[in-house]
Amino acid sequence: MKLTKALLLAALLTPAWYVTAHEYNAGDLHIEHPWSREMPPSAPTAAAYFVLHNKGAAADRLLGVDTPAAAKAEIHEHVESNGMMKMQQVPGVDLPAGGGATFAPGGYHVMLFGLKQQYRDGQRFPLTLHFEKTGDVQVEVVVQKDAPAEQADHSTHAAHEHAQ
Repeated sequence: MKLTKALLLAALLTPAWYVTAHEYNAGDLHIEHPWSREMPPSAPTAAAYFVLHNKGAAADRLLGVDTPAAAKAEIHEHVESNGMMKMQQVPGVDLPAGGGATFAPGGYHVMLFGLKQQYRDGQRFPLTLHFEKTGDVQVEVVVQKDAPAEQADHSTHAAHEHAQ
């Protein structure tokens, strides 16, 4: 009986983001918790985030992304230009040997344009990451109402503009 109560208490105290956390391994790459914030019903775009670790002795590069959940997916980063934060597309992201890259609000992210549907909290959609050496890796992006605590953003996506 004590074990059942202990397990129930542990389940109740486990943070919600931990329950939805998921990881992928492909060759020397480790991909942590692909996620996207739940968007309002009329939002035409969304962003996806994750953390990439290259545990290998050779560099790799994320070249692109795609998903059936949107008409177009691009790798973007936030940059400051003339005192304003803007987002711009980047041709890829280097992953040095033993290094990595964090895709989080306010930094690198995957922009999803022309969403095919509005995903709600707890739903998932596929995202394929195209790497120079590792090849294609498909992950599942979990949609969450809030950012994981370690990636919380204090600004809103709508407050930034896209550089053209």
